[in-house]
Amino acid sequence: MNWEAMPKVELHLHLDGSVRPATVWELLEERRRTGSPSVAPFAGLNSLAAVADAMQVPEDCPSLADYLTRFDLPLAVMQDAEAVERIAYELVEDVAKENVVHVEVRFAPVLHTAAGLTMEEAARAALRGLARGRRDFGVSTGLIACCMRHLPAEDNVAMVRAMEPLLGQGLVAIDLAGNEAAFPGTLHREPLQLAKEMGFHVIVHAGEARGADEVRYAVDVLGAERIGHGVRLKEDPAFLQEVADRGIALEMCPTSNVQTKAVGTLADHPLRRYLEAGLAVTVNTDNRTVSNTTMSAEYQRVAVELGCSPEQVGQTALHAAKAAFLPPAEKQALVDKVAGALAG
Repeated sequence: MNWEAMPKVELHLHLDGSVRPATVWELLEERRRTGSPSVAPFAGLNSLAAVADAMQVPEDCPSLADYLTRFDLPLAVMQDAEAVERIAYELVEDVAKENVVHVEVRFAPVLHTAAGLTMEEAARAALRGLARGRRDFGVSTGLIACCMRHLPAEDNVAMVRAMEPLLGQGLVAIDLAGNEAAFPGTLHREPLQLAKEMGFHVIVHAGEARGADEVRYAVDVLGAERIGHGVRLKEDPAFLQEVADRGIALEMCPTSNVQTKAVGTLADHPLRRYLEAGLAVTVNTDNRTVSNTTMSAEYQRVAVELGCSPEQVGQTALHAAKAAFLPPAEKQALVDKVAGALAG
């Protein structure tokens, strides 16, 4: 099967985890010349190869803690509007090369404010990059702003308020991301309720490092319309069936789920079982650079290692199109485009 040729929709893709190593190397060198303090911790990185090693997990990632360290370097060079815009633009170019026809990119605005950018300025920079990419490469795009679980709820409320002017301008949803094991969703009811009241779509990373109860809380209380990962939903079969019946999409990231130890091996991943149980499963990369993967590679692994048929893999793409945060007419056009290509 030629997975490159298949039209793809990616819903779960982190901007800071998907930066080209060559771009980081170039920006790192520029910031060294200007004496930027943000790059001081990376003084020992003196080649593109060293930068790539610092950004990508090894083939056998030892822990979630090691996985998370791979974001430190790209974030250090993503503290000005020009860098954020450039990186967003390049990401659209990269996904277009493997026939991704719609992509929703997420990032945490607060992580880009260390050098004086406001959260709104950081988001506007990302939106400019996505818009240029959409124009140049024909990929439809959406931006998702992440609340961070480790921050106080009032900080996340401030982030949601800062994003309000961008509603309807390409910023389509608010997400809750971060250390799920240490910071449950019960701590962040206020910012996500505010997001819903403002008119944003809501997503929650859940069921990756905590159990099915966290997914239930995300859906029933926080109002999650899609779930990031949802690997452990199987722990509550009755609620799993409810999620299936309600058509709540799961943004599953097979390679990343193994690397972060959400599952032991890819063979243990529940994606195929969920798909066969009627869940709206989607396939995503999570972090193209950190996980050293692509959408085509994810489809290949799902087919070969999980035994999904080409029709089942195609169904995940159709699920993603139906779950995309687009205006109705644009969503229908996307669904028709993917369905037509799969039928052909």
